[in-house]
Amino acid sequence: MYSFLGNIAKFILKIFNRVEVHNLDKLPKDSGFIIACNHISWVDIVGLGVALLPKQIHFMAKKELFAKKWSKKFITSLNGFPVDRENPGPSSIKIPVKLLKEGKIVGIFPSGTRDGDAPLKRGAVTIANLAKVQIVPAAYVGPTSLKEIFTGKKMRVIIGEPMQISAKGKEALFEATDKLSKRINELEVQIKSK
Repeated sequence: MYSFLGNIAKFILKIFNRVEVHNLDKLPKDSGFIIACNHISWVDIVGLGVALLPKQIHFMAKKELFAKKWSKKFITSLNGFPVDRENPGPSSIKIPVKLLKEGKIVGIFPSGTRDGDAPLKRGAVTIANLAKVQIVPAAYVGPTSLKEIFTGKKMRVIIGEPMQISAKGKEALFEATDKLSKRINELEVQIKSK
């Protein structure tokens, strides 16, 4: 389902010349990794997914989206897995660590919300640290609705330099999280200026 819908979205966006991707060559080639991106609307999930095709991203999604049987089935078919943002339990870390160790890509929007000013949470850094994989910072700018896609606004995605996390203790995790936040913000400024 992921490949099917992703390629349909890519085809439609290509017709309207609506996707621009920078620095794809920076993605790690021989291992799983986390891609951490800013989150402004549901459209950036599509933009990031299309930008990395044919690679597939396994996205963390808030558990509320899995409450109904049909939505659970649909989101799971698109490589989504639930996370409880209010009370994250062991599965919030176990599932992504397992995926990463299998060589897969895990997509995390570290702010946890679509509010660009929300402070980054430590989840992405903690998971990368445990799985011993790199975090790739990324930024999305562009449409936030279908209307904006079809009225000329282009999706733009930029990939940053991968970060290797080797943190011991909470303080080191906070520092790495702060560094990731700055990298994502810098990429957002950079892509807006292009």
